[in-house]
Amino acid sequence: MDILSIAGIIVGVGAILTGMTLEGGDVNALVNLPAFIIVFGGTIGAALLQSPVKLVAKALKMLPWVFNPPQLSLREQSEHIVMLAVLARKNGLLGLESQIDTEPDEFMKLAIQLLVDGCQPAVMHDILELELSAIESNELQAAKVFEAMGGYAPTIGIIGAVLGLIHVMQNLASPASLGAGIATAFVATVYGVGSANLIFLPTASKLKTQILAMSQGREMLIEGFNSIAMGENPRIIEIKLSSYVNN
Repeated sequence: MDILSIAGIIVGVGAILTGMTLEGGDVNALVNLPAFIIVFGGTIGAALLQSPVKLVAKALKMLPWVFNPPQLSLREQSEHIVMLAVLARKNGLLGLESQIDTEPDEFMKLAIQLLVDGCQPAVMHDILELELSAIESNELQAAKVFEAMGGYAPTIGIIGAVLGLIHVMQNLASPASLGAGIATAFVATVYGVGSANLIFLPTASKLKTQILAMSQGREMLIEGFNSIAMGENPRIIEIKLSSYVNN
């Protein structure tokens, strides 16, 4: 569980609500269903229009990473690669075949399969780099769905504000109904700007950080398996991978 993500939301929203209360405002004034529907419905609709179905599905699948990021220990991965190097040095590359079915990570499973198949180091390196590039590109595009929502939300908020003012102008002869229109106008703007800067944009940035961290782990894996394919000493491989672990 990523405590900073939870703390960030609590501190950000809490600071706004506390400041509003200290100024004598009523927090309940921020509860406005029409403004909520306009801003969040419009923002989601714009994001769906922009993105393919697979990309939206990928973005929703990655969303839990904000609070529960994938567990990645470069040190443990380094030790696992060195263990495979020792096994390959002892039993040959074919001795790694038994590791394929027990390996949960698809990228590492591919790397082991290429080793077992006797793929040349340079060819294996190119295949894994292409696979890494494809995975990273797909995940970054998914993260940009939330980035796009962060761009749309303030504008949709302005649309909500304009709609609220239109309602006000249509009811100038009825002062009792002016309050609802004015509330929708201002609250929609708050929802748009607030959701963009407290939810959507930070979510996109957090996901990008996780994606880059996972890519670094895969880069280390490529380096390690390339060294195994070239028959390097496991101790040398361990020293090579230490630069990833210690930085």
